Amino acid sequence: MKRRNFVKKTALTSFITLLGADIVFGASMPKGYTPLALQDGDPFKLFNKHKDMVVLNDKPWNMEAQAHLLDDNVTPNDKMFIRNNGLVPENIDVNKWTLTIDGESVVNKKTYTLAELKSKFKHYTYQLTLECGGNGRSEFDPPAKGNQWTIGAVHCAKWTGVRLKDVLGDAGIKSDAVYIGYHSADLHLSMDPNKEPISRGCPMAKALQDETIIAFAMNGADIPLAHGYPLRLIAGGWPASVSGKWINRISIRNIVHDGSKMTGDAYKVPCTPVAPGEKVKEEDMCIIESMPVKSLITYPKSGAIIKEGTSLEIRGHAWAGELEVSKMEYSIDFGATWKTCAVKKPSNRLAWQHFSASVEFPQKGYYEVWARATDARGNAQPMLIPGWNPKGYLNNACHRIAVKVG
Repeated sequence: MKRRNFVKKTALTSFITLLGADIVFGASMPKGYTPLALQDGDPFKLFNKHKDMVVLNDKPWNMEAQAHLLDDNVTPNDKMFIRNNGLVPENIDVNKWTLTIDGESVVNKKTYTLAELKSKFKHYTYQLTLECGGNGRSEFDPPAKGNQWTIGAVHCAKWTGVRLKDVLGDAGIKSDAVYIGYHSADLHLSMDPNKEPISRGCPMAKALQDETIIAFAMNGADIPLAHGYPLRLIAGGWPASVSGKWINRISIRNIVHDGSKMTGDAYKVPCTPVAPGEKVKEEDMCIIESMPVKSLITYPKSGAIIKEGTSLEIRGHAWAGELEVSKMEYSIDFGATWKTCAVKKPSNRLAWQHFSASVEFPQKGYYEVWARATDARGNAQPMLIPGWNPKGYLNNACHRIAVKVG
């Protein structure tokens, strides 16, 4: 009976948090019922998102941008995708929030308050690209299970915090350390407090990079609740699932972290190419690390109409995981020929880069403008969908927009 009462009370509190008001007669609400305001409510107001954002799922919340929404050089909150695995934490008290460093390979287990983290360690600000590993999943055939992201599960905000390596160093790292794993305050969809919705991590080499930070601010303000308030791990250039939200514990491991979404086929691709639809054994899957080279045309919006004899100014962003983008090109003849775009250096390592070009069209008619980025090692985006994989990860095919010249 106590267990059922706990679950019902927790669910009711979650609804009140999301609605921003008490539910009068909430105690009489039928078991498993979701209030209409959340069934058919306005998640855009709930998370302070732009009206053109697209909701893919509400259990848990998953929402993506459209290409034209990502035109800002630094992504604002209202245009940032949301990828949640569990329920957003409730009743957060920042004065009581702590971060514990533990694990088999920590020298001294330590716990820091939020105030201690901010006062003890130097602050750093980096603009960092975060992209969902499944961005572009909707294009795979045969279809892959999961949220059917199109192109909008990417953003590049400015994050402020302390370097993870400074905090880990303060606690002490044993020589056998190979991985870190994060633990967070979000609640499993089952509302079982003993289950973690997600607990991923990264090798020590990534954890100790300068740009891997424990962030407490985004774009100069507190991190929005949907994006990890009050504390978030940020590991730019890798799948955004490595950048855990609402973190309250980080474990230094002497094994590859084995938390939720680290085992099975989650965030893994076949180590060698497979045929579409082929089943792949877990031991033949490799964990995704650095994301592949990719780009996005953010202006104009697909479907642009221009007059004959006028040029079209295009712009967008390109990124390449741990690498820089060395070349950016566009094509108006379906990839038969390519012309060079201007591309800027990143504001810092692991930030996306901005490109632009002036496009001329030879005559009236329908065109598609395709964009292709090449990274510093010479890897270029494929024109069409890359190799199929069971979970639909790492689709970095060329983005394209439709243009009519009349």
